[in-house]
Amino acid sequence: MDFEAAQAELKLLLGRVNPADVPKLLDWMRNSDELDELLQDNRRVILQNIADDLRTRLPLNAMLPSETSAHLKMQQRPRPTVHVDAFLYDEDQVDSLCEDGTLSRTFCQSCGSTKTTPLDFISHSFSIAELQFLFQNVLPDLSGRTLLDVGSRTGAVLYGGCVYSSASRLLGLELSQDFVRLQEEMLHRYGMNLRAQVVHGDVCTQDALLRTADVLIMNNVFEYFMEPSEQVRAWRFIMQTFRRSGCLLVTVPSLQESLSALQEALQPGWVEELPVDYNVYLGKDADTETLKQIHLYRVL
Repeated sequence: MDFEAAQAELKLLLGRVNPADVPKLLDWMRNSDELDELLQDNRRVILQNIADDLRTRLPLNAMLPSETSAHLKMQQRPRPTVHVDAFLYDEDQVDSLCEDGTLSRTFCQSCGSTKTTPLDFISHSFSIAELQFLFQNVLPDLSGRTLLDVGSRTGAVLYGGCVYSSASRLLGLELSQDFVRLQEEMLHRYGMNLRAQVVHGDVCTQDALLRTADVLIMNNVFEYFMEPSEQVRAWRFIMQTFRRSGCLLVTVPSLQESLSALQEALQPGWVEELPVDYNVYLGKDADTETLKQIHLYRVL
């Protein structure tokens, strides 16, 4: 049954419902866990199992002691910021952690004061809902194509690409050897290592990877891990190397936002932004405002 047929069937069904019960039915459709459970498929379960495994191997903030630069940059932000990996912790899990006191959503502006301000939360990974959106709504069919995720960290894009796409090859590029080992362990454990591999290295030394990739994913990739001058160097290298016409680039946030923060210009004639339909239902844990941070570009 296609969308138009399903829409017609739903209208017929609503027409047969007792008018007094229609508001209750619509509220159930919007808020009930039962509908999400009905729509949940095995692919999401696989990703949830991987997230469960990763949580046992990582600290709560999913940041390693070796990431000294990232820790320092988090501390230097004008507002206190907490890193919560969206692949590992959905909103319900974050709520539970806040309820039991493990996490807090606010900080005290003056010790002993009741004057509090909300904490900023940031993630360097896509949530499971965002991965589904990325591969089913943002990107086209990836059959025969190679996808490269720059700064793959825990490997969320690789796992999502294995279950939600038909990409021939999925590559993660990661600077941290610890995260490379962790991803390789998960890929082997879940039988994904034939399609997905991880490369240890700096993006500025991987021109061959950038030239052969058909799709490039960059999710909050540089800001917390490089000094501004290093970020500019990396962006210039990518703009000069990822040039094959028709290739696709996905960024979070937009290119304009990332580059303007560095006072760096977007190279004219490099890419064009493509429209993305954000009006989709992916379950109650999907945040439309977060989805709108995902931008799609095509190399000219």
